[in-house]
Amino acid sequence: MEKEKAKTVDFSRTTLTELMIPSYANFGGKIHGGILLSLMDKVAFAAASKHSGAYCVTVSVDTVDFLQPVAVGDLVSMKASVNYVGNSSMVIGIKVIAEDVKSGSVTHTNTCYFTMVAKGEDDKPMKVPKLILENKTDVRRFVEAIFRKKLKKDHVEKMEAMKKGWGKEEMSKLLENERCIIQS
Repeated sequence: MEKEKAKTVDFSRTTLTELMIPSYANFGGKIHGGILLSLMDKVAFAAASKHSGAYCVTVSVDTVDFLQPVAVGDLVSMKASVNYVGNSSMVIGIKVIAEDVKSGSVTHTNTCYFTMVAKGEDDKPMKVPKLILENKTDVRRFVEAIFRKKLKKDHVEKMEAMKKGWGKEEMSKLLENERCIIQS
């Protein structure tokens, strides 16, 4: 019965492709990062909703590094897959590709990870189907998501512990070689 509810990575794999138009550009003539983030959120929602069969919300966005700029006129494809599932959460891996349709050159501009949570009819988190890992890539991505989750938790715990030890003297010493002026 449990296996019947499980779904493969391929089942929810989703690609969203959109032409980058002049109204998406910033003052430098490149596409706003916010436009790209909005498109990534849409494709993450689509993949998560396909896997869960439910409405999904974004709870976290990790590792959004804009590796290359995207130009007006580029055809941008966001390739999403469910990399990991928890009880109600799913990690969606997204690879962003920009294609210059005139030259045919293709550039990998970004890879990022969205954590989505499936919501039931009562608007509470609901259990999602297990993920069937069919190949080495599926297994690797699932394991990487486990490690990213652990590293994120460790980072939050270390930051909280560090903040508890910050006194006025420690903060002043830390800031003395930085480009700031303390007025208080």
